[in-house]
Amino acid sequence: MDSGHPEPEGSGLSLRERKKQRTRRVLADTALRLFGERGFDRVTLEELTAHAEVGRTTFFRYYASKEDVAMAAEGELWDAYVARFARHTGPGPALTALRACLTQTILAMPAGWDRRFVASRRLAAGTPVLHHHSLVSSMRTAQRLIEVLERRLDTDSREDVRLRLLGELALGAWRCGARNWVAGRGEHETPVAARRPGHGGPALLARRVEESFDAIPAALALDLP
Repeated sequence: MDSGHPEPEGSGLSLRERKKQRTRRVLADTALRLFGERGFDRVTLEELTAHAEVGRTTFFRYYASKEDVAMAAEGELWDAYVARFARHTGPGPALTALRACLTQTILAMPAGWDRRFVASRRLAAGTPVLHHHSLVSSMRTAQRLIEVLERRLDTDSREDVRLRLLGELALGAWRCGARNWVAGRGEHETPVAARRPGHGGPALLARRVEESFDAIPAALALDLP
């Protein structure tokens, strides 16, 4: 099972892979800066690639669209999460494994990831197409997790709805926890004036997500009057 300890970005990668990683980061950072300054719709792909000093063909080697590069921080988390869960070994409750792999992934994201994620969330909040892109990305991630569960359990999720529920529960816990983290909610020990989007970094984000997982049993048992 993975330890969950953060590793330096690019650790163990070849020179070629480190260069590719840097190019991805330059494109993502440039996109967030330009979109934040001028708005998503007011920046063309040509302007973005010119500022990043890469060609259009190079851009499409790394990202499928402007939406993908705008929400790159989210995409990085999902790729890392699915990969970690696919590597997970050992018996035990599936939801516990999904929870552990998600919080470990959050804590292992490279330095500065949380700031980029918050910036992308701010951008999406005022840009409907990016908000929709984020929702679709979340749905696709749930499906990717379900496919890992299908392979691990040798079960078709169309025949066992529990697998689909597990994927949805994991992503639902993420959405609730991330929303509270970005909004600065739940920080009872912190003065209101000190709260800000993403305050507390990845450690607090992981805690908010764990709180959401903790609330699942009580939510299922909640009675209406």
